[in-house]
Amino acid sequence: MPEKILTMKLLEGQYVVCRLDKNALFPEWANSNDFFSITRTTDELSIVCPQENIPDEVKCEKDWRVFKIEGPLDFSLIGILAPISTILATAGVSIFAVSTFDTDYILVKNKDISCAVKALGDKGYEITI
Repeated sequence: MPEKILTMKLLEGQYVVCRLDKNALFPEWANSNDFFSITRTTDELSIVCPQENIPDEVKCEKDWRVFKIEGPLDFSLIGILAPISTILATAGVSIFAVSTFDTDYILVKNKDISCAVKALGDKGYEITI
């Protein structure tokens, strides 16, 4: 059995990744859960939030689940996301990553969640649900 590397918590519920116009105001529907992420660039406003909150007219990619890497993780740590993304890529699982000051979040499509949990567990990651 591989040595335990990191602990990851699978958050409850399903999430979406939304794309709004670069000049859009921050929508109230996005701010209604323990986990949401907002990123504005010169090209777009991207929002990750619970799926049940999304108005029908919003462009989004649905059916994501979220793994939280238990932290906080020190900024001096190297190679947190690379091995995780490699393990999941090898298993044929696409990801969407979000980083915060304290930790990283890995989004995986709901249809791939069992495969992701097995692949990560086989490589020594502890998954709590």
